[in-house]
Amino acid sequence: MTAARLTQLSDVTGTVALPEYEPAAHGVGIVHLGLGAFHRAHQAVMTDAAISKMGGDWRIIGVSLRSRAIATALEPQNGLYTLIERSAQGAAGRIIGSIAAVIAADPQATLSALCDPGIRVVTLTVTEKAYGIDRATGAPDRQHPAIAADVASPKMPTGVLGLLTAALASRRATGIAPFTVLCCDNLPNNGRFLQGGVIGFARITDPELADWIETNVDFPACMVDRITPAATQDTLRDATSLTGCIDAAAIETEPFTQWVIEDRFSQGRPAWEHGGAIFVADVEPYEQMKLRMLHGTHTMLAYAGFLSGHRYVRDVMGDPNLARLVSRHLAAAAAVLRPLPGVDFGQYASDLETRFRNPAIRHETYQIAMDGTEKLPQRIFAAAVDTLRAGQDIRPFAFATAAWMRYCLGQDETGKAYALRDPREVEIAAALSAVPRNAQAISSTLHELPALFPDDLKGSPHWRASVEGVLTEMLTNGVAAAVSLEAANG
Repeated sequence: MTAARLTQLSDVTGTVALPEYEPAAHGVGIVHLGLGAFHRAHQAVMTDAAISKMGGDWRIIGVSLRSRAIATALEPQNGLYTLIERSAQGAAGRIIGSIAAVIAADPQATLSALCDPGIRVVTLTVTEKAYGIDRATGAPDRQHPAIAADVASPKMPTGVLGLLTAALASRRATGIAPFTVLCCDNLPNNGRFLQGGVIGFARITDPELADWIETNVDFPACMVDRITPAATQDTLRDATSLTGCIDAAAIETEPFTQWVIEDRFSQGRPAWEHGGAIFVADVEPYEQMKLRMLHGTHTMLAYAGFLSGHRYVRDVMGDPNLARLVSRHLAAAAAVLRPLPGVDFGQYASDLETRFRNPAIRHETYQIAMDGTEKLPQRIFAAAVDTLRAGQDIRPFAFATAAWMRYCLGQDETGKAYALRDPREVEIAAALSAVPRNAQAISSTLHELPALFPDDLKGSPHWRASVEGVLTEMLTNGVAAAVSLEAANG
């Protein structure tokens, strides 16, 4: 007999945890832009816990800005879905009830939701490329398609900055208090980053509004962490087994979760601390720790692991040579971090290695490898600059960079092509198309891509020689051989 679709909590017949509240009895207080798997494994889960413990009208309207796929899965289920936490001990299921409604690819409906007086917090996980903010200047990139379109038609926005600015303009004009804007993307100083983008966009279209936003709207920073691989047919099958219902929106994740937030919310916030969130005055040290240790190491192992034939992170950790390089990278990243009271970087590194080894998590190296040009500057290059200035060993970061350069060739060692899945993919392919297949030529070409490598690295012979030495080995003897040599010498 086919299981019923998950539409209400009373449908659930399996052994899963349920919300400790009736979802329909609680109103909406949050709009979330970027309704992907990570939000549903992280912020939505902590919001569910907050409502369970403390109540309040804090349910979420989730917005998928471009795709209808998530809405197609969630709408017939009244926003309910199964979260599966996988560990070496097995899988545990939990029904999440915090998503009240879904808006998909509908800018006008999104703008209307953002203008609702009941919305007090707007959270975002849209990835860096969706904002259209020039990292070098902190201002909107006028060449970005969404920015250009919304500057031309600011009252009919479709992009992130245009939507936020138009909603804040409407709330100001009608006397509705502004919402707090909480960026949850893995970006350095993400609160300030988004604040600069929104104010900069408003400065183009309405300078007085820009001044009002600067004075009246809070943009707290936060740091998020939870490994969330893409859902598979196994995810959906296991959700059915756990709940007794067909769940088209089920997701899986690891048991670990972390959310560190600056506590600046002018219109209140959910009691996220009941879901495990930590509220602090300054997120930046925590953010740097995670970006450089977790994400920097993830980036290194993704390129080296994918090119060595390892599909999942857990497979990378099963390769003794790559596991050794993971440990080396974690130590190198920690060496240039400022001390953080109450945090043992060595223990954090050990915990990360345990998480990477989790046999129940199928986190694909190819998935992690996407958007490299947007990830490398803060995850690898910033740490490399600090290491270079400190006179310490830059080799771990040079190795990671060389692995990315080898990945940029778009072919594995069998000659099979793959997409880079990078916003600058076309530019990279064009730049490399006439370049000889040798390390110096490839390195020189990629180092000269605009607004990517910092000057300290571009101008360092020591850095360039280290990168080109690793890349030469990868091109000559293969990535697995280069990994073996690096592990032996590192």
